[in-house]
Amino acid sequence: MDMQVVNNMPSCSMIHVAAPQANCYVCNMINRGFRYKLAPTGEQEEQFRQFAGVCRLVCNLALEQRRDWYRQYEANTDNRLNYVSQARELTALRAEYDWIGAVSQTCQQQALRDLDRACSNFFKGIARYPLPRKKGINDTFRFQGREVEVRKLSSKWSAVRLPKIGWVKFRDTRPLRGVVKNATVVLTPPGWHISFSCEIEHTAPANNNPSVGIDRGIANALALSTGEMIVAPASYARLDRQRRKAQRVLARRKRGSRNYARQRKRIAALAARSGHIRRDFLHRASTHIARRFGVVVLEDLKIVNMTTTAKGTMEEPGRNVRQKAGLNRSILEQGWKMFATLLDYKLTEHGGHLASVNPACTSQTCSACGTTDRQSRESQASFVCQSCGFKSHADTNAAVNILRRWNTPLLPVEVLVGGPAKQEPTAA
Repeated sequence: MDMQVVNNMPSCSMIHVAAPQANCYVCNMINRGFRYKLAPTGEQEEQFRQFAGVCRLVCNLALEQRRDWYRQYEANTDNRLNYVSQARELTALRAEYDWIGAVSQTCQQQALRDLDRACSNFFKGIARYPLPRKKGINDTFRFQGREVEVRKLSSKWSAVRLPKIGWVKFRDTRPLRGVVKNATVVLTPPGWHISFSCEIEHTAPANNNPSVGIDRGIANALALSTGEMIVAPASYARLDRQRRKAQRVLARRKRGSRNYARQRKRIAALAARSGHIRRDFLHRASTHIARRFGVVVLEDLKIVNMTTTAKGTMEEPGRNVRQKAGLNRSILEQGWKMFATLLDYKLTEHGGHLASVNPACTSQTCSACGTTDRQSRESQASFVCQSCGFKSHADTNAAVNILRRWNTPLLPVEVLVGGPAKQEPTAA
């Protein structure tokens, strides 16, 4: 499955739910991404690289101007340095250099818009300062939707017309829906791909399905409060071993040699394959859950804090650094944040709702009596309450606690502030 979240934004911010009418909730518009693999000719691929290179150059020049020359610019012109002023200078730059003018102006303007948005996010405090684009990493360019045209060639192939490039074939793996707002061409290790951002009219039915709590873990990727377990593909570990082995081989290669470049491509291909498998698994799991349940409750996890390094400083070095690094890698491999993002917009599309609760002590609290005791968690999989003797799978017990915290008042003995409370077990 190749459905993508447009602009890395959850769909809840893009879907506007109207007042209920009859048995449904009407959603005005939803944004969806459709990604396909391109099959360009040799000449078209050279044009792709030229477009990506020029857009990268324009973005980097604009970033340098904003970073190093904005004071002189504003003093000499009495104008603020923003997208409008830089787009005006782009017109003069295109007239002076033919090889820049040979590339679509829209693609270069889109690069300036991306930079302007990145700088705005930085000054709002929600993102870091933008970095220069690099060849081999930021090979991408974007057109506006009104400039592209798509036509069907056969049951498996279609073509898209791109300005100054022409018709390019792509593998048609799923029907394109809605109105195309923009089209982004990007180079990945498997090859060139195109992503269409489409605006779709959608009506979500009333969702009366039951609620479920989900505990995200490592051994079991997803544990449902119904007792079901969803395990991640075994290829995660296999590809991780292959990638680490390839990285050790790369360390023995001479930097700048052909063997070094070839080994880097192999590592990138392994990482891309792992990412494709992860996204496919998360898409399938989130779609399955969104169709079955009306409300899904997750823990409000601070994943960035959970995956920080433990190496410490020179004065106070950390402990168990390698073990913590392995745990961080395992957490990131599961894609916890991506799962929540995918589930959010899919639930909204089906008329459901995604909720989050305090994650404190969910794995150490008994779902039967509410007693919180860290000794009840005997192992990764086993939970035996030291107070009432209740036995359950540890992940299932945590999922039940997650669901109960959303729609049920906390039990008197349950502690959520200050960490787990160690209580003396009662006599049988």
